[in-house]
Amino acid sequence: MSTIRGARERARIEVTAAIKDEARKQLAAEGAAKLSLRAVARELGMVSSALYRYFPSRDDLLTALIVDAYDAVGEAAEAARAKAGEQPGGHPARWVAVASAVRDWALAHPHEYALIYGSPVPGYTAPQDTVGPASRVGQAFIGVVRDAHHAEGLAVPPLAAELRPEAERMAADLAGDLPPAVVVALVSAWAQLFGLVSFELFGQFNRVVEAREQVFRHAVHELGRAVGLLDGRSAGDGGTRV
Repeated sequence: MSTIRGARERARIEVTAAIKDEARKQLAAEGAAKLSLRAVARELGMVSSALYRYFPSRDDLLTALIVDAYDAVGEAAEAARAKAGEQPGGHPARWVAVASAVRDWALAHPHEYALIYGSPVPGYTAPQDTVGPASRVGQAFIGVVRDAHHAEGLAVPPLAAELRPEAERMAADLAGDLPPAVVVALVSAWAQLFGLVSFELFGQFNRVVEAREQVFRHAVHELGRAVGLLDGRSAGDGGTRV
């Protein structure tokens, strides 16, 4: 009985993977808004009722693709952080390495990047299942900053008094062991990072930026400085060292 069950589980895994692979092809050709379970079933030679046993609705299939994409870019970011931790260059270099891994993944998987960081899919609301995978990239960056905080310290950026309540709320939600001003800077850096990647991926840099990798690495390094990563400057360059 266990042999039969194991064979069925392997078959289900294989069919699920084939469904998602075909769905990704549709994403590339038509975009997420036109993803169709019937079209996926047709291309795989399945009847629609059989496919519904794997994914009851288009939204269920979209969620699976979104979770896979978040996990893939998150894994790339985490691997870059781990690898960079073994190399010279300090925490600023690790920050740049994580950001570069995100960019590399996006350039290699543009349609999956667009699915998770592009325009919302009409009629689709992401469920709670996507929250954990979506946080992996952010947690990789927080980890770099946290490591620096516990090692040589951070040059904490200034924080306007009227922003402090919001900064403290954000810090409590995202990284309670970091100074609130750093958490605000982290959120801003996160948004700017994906702005850089999106501009490159979606063509806004055409005829504007040619040396894109060099510009990206420079911009990301400056974002690292903005969150307080020390790279040889003194804490007196605009922040308080902690």
